[in-house]
Amino acid sequence: MAETTPQPPPPLWLLALVTLSGTLAMHIFVPALPDAGRDLGAGTGAMQMTISLYILGLAVGQLAYGPLSDALGRRPVLMAGLGLYTLASLAAALAPGVEALIAARLLQSLGGCAGLVLGRAMVRDTAGPEDAVRRLALLTLMMLVGPGLAPVLGGALASTLGWRSIFLLLAGLGAAAIALSWRLLPETGRRAGGVDLGALGRDYRALAGSPTFIGLAIGGGCATTSFYAFVAAAPFILTDELHRPAHEVGLCLGLIILGMAAGNLLTGRLAPRLGIDRMLVGANALSGLAALGFLGLVLAGRLGLVPMLGLMLVFTLGIGMASPAALTRAVGVNPRVVGSASGLYGFAQMGVGAVCTALAGLGDDPALAAAGVLTGASLLAQLAFRIALGRRRGA
Repeated sequence: MAETTPQPPPPLWLLALVTLSGTLAMHIFVPALPDAGRDLGAGTGAMQMTISLYILGLAVGQLAYGPLSDALGRRPVLMAGLGLYTLASLAAALAPGVEALIAARLLQSLGGCAGLVLGRAMVRDTAGPEDAVRRLALLTLMMLVGPGLAPVLGGALASTLGWRSIFLLLAGLGAAAIALSWRLLPETGRRAGGVDLGALGRDYRALAGSPTFIGLAIGGGCATTSFYAFVAAAPFILTDELHRPAHEVGLCLGLIILGMAAGNLLTGRLAPRLGIDRMLVGANALSGLAALGFLGLVLAGRLGLVPMLGLMLVFTLGIGMASPAALTRAVGVNPRVVGSASGLYGFAQMGVGAVCTALAGLGDDPALAAAGVLTGASLLAQLAFRIALGRRRGA
């Protein structure tokens, strides 16, 4: 039967590239905010909107790409998103004022989120559950590595070539992704032939009404993008509380991300042995224990660079294993609407990341705020996973 014919797998490195393009742009502009603000005559609040609106667009845009790709095909929708991302990056590089820059950043995010949604959907189109976990692990790493390493790259570009060079780099990355996708990316979905808004509403209502999907989506966000709270707080923890030089911020974040890479490598080995569900719950529990340790250090007044980095390495190790497992289960809840499920999952994930980032800015102790957010998010993820997986087994 045609429906059972295996789809050609897309190059995994190319899916990683299109995923990275969207997440890299999230925080790459942060180090250049003061310089760009002075150049454009804009205040701090207006410049911060270039970051917050990007995260908002990244979350909301994912709701559209999944259904559109279910109806029109993965490849053309991805190409359109990459095109919007590239043109918006060029517009940001040429922005004459802060209003134009904010608008360009919003459009850039709406284009950049295409890779996040459709990379996941293409993997799920062409791989079974066990293989999907392994392949999605790399895409998860790109989603989390981008915001972690972006400030290092952005700071280097801003200090040497000026803040506009950041957006020229992103435009070049988008153009490269378009060219490579045009040549190498196969169509992996089955086109429905049109966008039925009624059916779309029913699909989203069905997913939103599924305790299994909602538990996995909320748990997946709490287990992964809660890490953005630490990324946002790290510059203040390191420079103000631990009195480290500013250039060490990017180095420390880069080191911590090695935990995610290690977790991704372990995923391929552990998933066949433990099963996806046991690995998911256990990996998140590992992150939760690390977050509790971090919180304990802060409350005891014994926070230091080495123990903090060690605990955060363990935290990100858990992320590297939990995220692809949660995503695999979530987008597999209803195989008929993989694209919509991927988009709604991504929306929940980025929404959780935005909330955690905002919560990390509360109070006058960044370390306490970040540790509290990570601990609370890990506990919530553990509860959500247990409810979702219990419902799944009982179905």
